[in-house]
Amino acid sequence: MPVNTSAIGKTFAPGTYVVGREKVREYAEAVGETNPLYLDPEAARAAGYADVVAPPMFAVVFISKTMTPTLFDPEVGMNFAMMVHGGQSFTWERPIVAGEEITTHVSVKDITEKDGKGFYVYETISKDEAGETVVTADWTFLVRGV
Repeated sequence: MPVNTSAIGKTFAPGTYVVGREKVREYAEAVGETNPLYLDPEAARAAGYADVVAPPMFAVVFISKTMTPTLFDPEVGMNFAMMVHGGQSFTWERPIVAGEEITTHVSVKDITEKDGKGFYVYETISKDEAGETVVTADWTFLVRGV
């Protein structure tokens, strides 16, 4: 069955995530980060931040909370059982700090088909409380056997 491209441009309800100090530290420790900015509030403050800084890929934590349900949207029509993660790219505007409230907006950027595979590209834009973008990401998912 061919891919359904009618969902291109669809947007979803935004989700909000409050970045917690302990979550940042747990993430940093889990991925082997040793930078004191990620672990020690005093070191982060000495460097000019209000609290610990989230490692860049911590963005996956708050983005996935909002994006994951969109993968099951019937209008998009992705066969999750045949899906594999194809790639992602991020553009950071500035570091994210514990205590911030980040709101992520998700949209379907593109859906194409090639060689019997569906290519589903989502865009996420995460903003701080002032409405300023902190990170933008593209996520590509491949669905085999389309």
